Amino acid sequence: MTDAFPNPSVDGIHATAVVDPTATISNGALVGAYACIGPDCRIGPNTSLDDHVVLERGVRIGAGSRVAAGAFIQAGVTIGDDVVIGPNVAFVPEGFSRSEGREAHSSTVVRNGSSIGANATILSGVVVGAGSIIGAGTVATRDVPPFATVVGSPARITGYASSPQFTAGRRIRASAIRDEDFPLSIGKVTLTRLPLIEDLRGSLVVGEFPSELPFLPHRVFTVFGVTSREVRGEHAHHELEELLVCVHGECALAIDDGNERGEVMLDRPDVALHLPPYVWSTQYRYSPDGVLLVLASTVYNPAGYIRDYDEFERLVTHG
Repeated sequence: MTDAFPNPSVDGIHATAVVDPTATISNGALVGAYACIGPDCRIGPNTSLDDHVVLERGVRIGAGSRVAAGAFIQAGVTIGDDVVIGPNVAFVPEGFSRSEGREAHSSTVVRNGSSIGANATILSGVVVGAGSIIGAGTVATRDVPPFATVVGSPARITGYASSPQFTAGRRIRASAIRDEDFPLSIGKVTLTRLPLIEDLRGSLVVGEFPSELPFLPHRVFTVFGVTSREVRGEHAHHELEELLVCVHGECALAIDDGNERGEVMLDRPDVALHLPPYVWSTQYRYSPDGVLLVLASTVYNPAGYIRDYDEFERLVTHG
């Protein structure tokens, strides 16, 4: 079997494994019984591939990852460092036909530190965000946000991983915050309470600049009619500030300023969440009647958005 490997000195490759001569397996990597490693694959140091794992052409796996028994990874998939892939996970094209060819799909990426549970299915083109968790049996048909936990078929977000610095609990529910605890901060993000006026005629929430609003709005929009499995947001801004108020129903927001992360359930119309520039936010778990009001500090400018999480991390880390 040593003739099959570009580096015959590599240890830890089972005698029954089939490894294409063009594949590169780094020192410290382990390859289990009857594993099949296709042409031009690259396996990083200290990564382990258990029994019966199949990697098609051009798969890239970083350092310190583990792929459990029976996993199938289609051509061109890129997997980062410290990733855990459970038994019988399948990376497959959607609607594969004989005429398409298996090697045409190459845009699937699994970022560092993520985890994929047993028997999950990941369709072509999906980006699995850093630190995210895909539950067992889940079918991921679209991108998974960084640090999100998703389950089901199709996948839907059920939670968000808080950073170690976030000490206010894994999830903040606006209706559970005591009046005396406002304003409440999670990193650069601030939750404030707007004046609420109630009488026999009904209720009114008011916000004036500069006494209640942190900026003078130049744009306003509402988000509503979102099914519970849909995800919105997933971006940050270079200069734009936003103030978000769920005026009806509820929705969850995952927020990340590059140093501290948290999750907030907005479920009362007199609580506003202030997003300054360079905060990554994701909206999900809308109730059927959820209506989110957003005030923006500038007019719409597509160039002002940061839509790639890796770019966001670079900007907040290195400027």
